[in-house]
Amino acid sequence: YMHENWLAILLVSCLRTYASSASKPNILLMMADDLGLGDVGCYGNDTLRTPNIDQLAKEGVKLTQHISAAPLCTPSRAAFLTGRYPIRSGMGSSTKHHVLFWIGGSGGLPPNETTFARILQQQGYTTALIGKWHQGVNCESHSDHCHHPLNHGFDYFYGMPFTLVNECQVGEDPFLNLQVQAKYWLYSQIIALTVLTLLIGKLTGLFLVKWKAIICFALCGFLFFISWFSSYGFVRYWNCILMRNHDISEQPMKPERAASNILKEAISFIERNKNGPFLLFVSFLHVHTPLVTTEKFLGKSRHGLYGDNVEEMDWMVGRILDAIDKAGLKNNTFTYFTSDHGGHLEAHKQNAPLGGWNGIYKGGKAMGGWEGGIRVPGIFRWPGVLPADTVIDEPTSLMDIYPTVAHLAAGIMPQDRVIDGRNLMPLLQGKVQHSEHEFMFHYCGLYLHAVRWHQKDSGALWKAHYTTPIFQPEGAGGCYISGFCNCFGEDVTHHDPPLLFDLSSDPAEIKPLSPATEPLFDTVISRIERAVQEHHRTLTPVPQQLSEYNNMWKPWLQPCCGTFPFCWCDKEGDSDQKII
Repeated sequence: YMHENWLAILLVSCLRTYASSASKPNILLMMADDLGLGDVGCYGNDTLRTPNIDQLAKEGVKLTQHISAAPLCTPSRAAFLTGRYPIRSGMGSSTKHHVLFWIGGSGGLPPNETTFARILQQQGYTTALIGKWHQGVNCESHSDHCHHPLNHGFDYFYGMPFTLVNECQVGEDPFLNLQVQAKYWLYSQIIALTVLTLLIGKLTGLFLVKWKAIICFALCGFLFFISWFSSYGFVRYWNCILMRNHDISEQPMKPERAASNILKEAISFIERNKNGPFLLFVSFLHVHTPLVTTEKFLGKSRHGLYGDNVEEMDWMVGRILDAIDKAGLKNNTFTYFTSDHGGHLEAHKQNAPLGGWNGIYKGGKAMGGWEGGIRVPGIFRWPGVLPADTVIDEPTSLMDIYPTVAHLAAGIMPQDRVIDGRNLMPLLQGKVQHSEHEFMFHYCGLYLHAVRWHQKDSGALWKAHYTTPIFQPEGAGGCYISGFCNCFGEDVTHHDPPLLFDLSSDPAEIKPLSPATEPLFDTVISRIERAVQEHHRTLTPVPQQLSEYNNMWKPWLQPCCGTFPFCWCDKEGDSDQKII
């Protein structure tokens, strides 16, 4: 009798588990890196081929006013993962370094932040991140992994803990902190020249200087050179690595194999977990420079290496969606595609542009206020649940994915902190006509550059710019001399009163309004000012993860495949490395 009773209890438990799993959709999130809104066919591009992304939009819902919470990788992705403005988690910056510069730094997504992966993991989801992380790795030792994906709710991680930079590709010009490197190299040359001059003077009798002083000066100069060259001279070994969970699989990584490896890992995860439910976040290395593209796609687009890279990424999207279809999961998978921010206008090699296009929108990557830096693709598909071939023009945010997937998984969001994202399901399903966002705050680092006000009763969409970058050269559409626009100091213009646009009639932000041209000017500015004050009251001081100290290279935090400083390995092997 007891045996039968236990069997009955076990059967009921299994049925409940099955019912619970069956009611929860799989979650597939795909994020491109530096993709411009105007680079995608369904957003107006008629010269680049993106058939798979376009088909995804045709089968689902396309958002035209989808906004990132920051114009650069690290803070934007932190906001995406947590549903919170980066300033709340310390992932904004008051320095000119607005992203993590080193894997061997101590900054990163704080362990006390709760990602959507953690919420879904608690609801029985198998969770994976495949691709780019760029949210830090260690805090106090080379193996504490306090910022690592596995410490933030992901059961499985394969990819780059950092991001692609030119140093990852042999033969490319260095990219990381070029001005600082040039300054240190100049100082090193001055020191070397001084030592040589003193040495010649000593040997010829021109200078009365002691050998001890020359040796001491030479030793100090050598130590200075070693102190900076040990980091900047080996960026490829320190930052360009692949990890599988906590283990390094390639150091330095071979970028030409990355697309194939990421695609195979994503498809393999889907096949292994087709009984679900699962969360798969595919964070592409495409289309960030140095635009490593396989031979199959080289020279195939009408827009050079950048176009080739975009079309390869679209093909990868198609292969992942094919894997979902082949596993019979299409109708039970909530699928999403986006980019972390706008295209990098200033990226170039010699005279060839290497960055994206942001359509009609002004600005691009690193510009926190202008639409081109923060307006990104937002495409959703869930057959039978979300309508097909639907366009929604309401303001939405990358931060909205957090409460949306938490809702789909029946998860409970943290109650002890402000969540800035809003559940998108009512809007996507057409149950409501307006987004829940009334005000959206556009940061560049820790600096509030602009504010958006969706005045729902009138249909107006106001945007006030408090600070804008100074374009270089004058009259250009970006900061082409420095390569990036900065957020503060002499590189920006402060506006008092703010520049005001009505995006509903001027989405390209061409004609700023004034009290003479807009009767509601003072009323709108006053209401936005009150919203800013209310927003500021919700902010609390937190440790700055991108401070100078946290964002400097620390040898004792450097992940190393081997015995530091002899860090190199290739556990991926050379077998079957053709792109699948």
